[in-house]
Amino acid sequence: MEQNTVNIFLYGKKYTVPASLTIMGAMEYAGYQLKRGCGCRNGFCGACATIYRIKDDRELHACLACQTKVEDNMYIATLPFFPLIKQPYDIEKVKPTEQIMMQLYPEIYACIGCNACTNACTQELNVMQYIAYAQRGEYEKCAEESFDCVMCGVCSSRCPAGISHPQVALLARRLNGKYLAPESKHLTDRVQEIKDGTFEELLQALMDKPIDEMKELYNNREIEK
Repeated sequence: MEQNTVNIFLYGKKYTVPASLTIMGAMEYAGYQLKRGCGCRNGFCGACATIYRIKDDRELHACLACQTKVEDNMYIATLPFFPLIKQPYDIEKVKPTEQIMMQLYPEIYACIGCNACTNACTQELNVMQYIAYAQRGEYEKCAEESFDCVMCGVCSSRCPAGISHPQVALLARRLNGKYLAPESKHLTDRVQEIKDGTFEELLQALMDKPIDEMKELYNNREIEK
């Protein structure tokens, strides 16, 4: 049976690849050795940020290469690293006030509301909304809205105001976790158990299992309510 194939363009060069592949899989099929721009391969690390267009379509799409299947006449360029601005701070000294965001990331107040960040987000987050929360010092809401951010930087690459959205969100989550969210007693207890080596034997037993059995255990785990 003949395999279905599509034509894609990687950095301007045409390749014919199986239609069932992801962009990342297609790049390796085409002979590219991925040393950067590939991490977890499961959509969690944000390392494989990619932009693409389909022939004769003006719209520019953003995605993660490990999650997105190839399409015919897809023009692809990866974005393995975007230079986000990360301001230095000591989390022990900063406080969850509106002034700290103004001090560290004043560019968020230059947001023009174009929503390019939200449209570009590979996780379909409402990025412009969580920036609005950060502007108002509503760090709990900003932390919740940005929780699934994988720091890929695609949102910032499209921002005319030069905002480093992932770093703003990360600061909000840190402020929320340290100063605003209620302390999780069972988490504190679990961290101490880990330090005491309580789970060493169990972890080793898990690591010795075949990957398929580990996946099965994970998929059928009991979720804490």
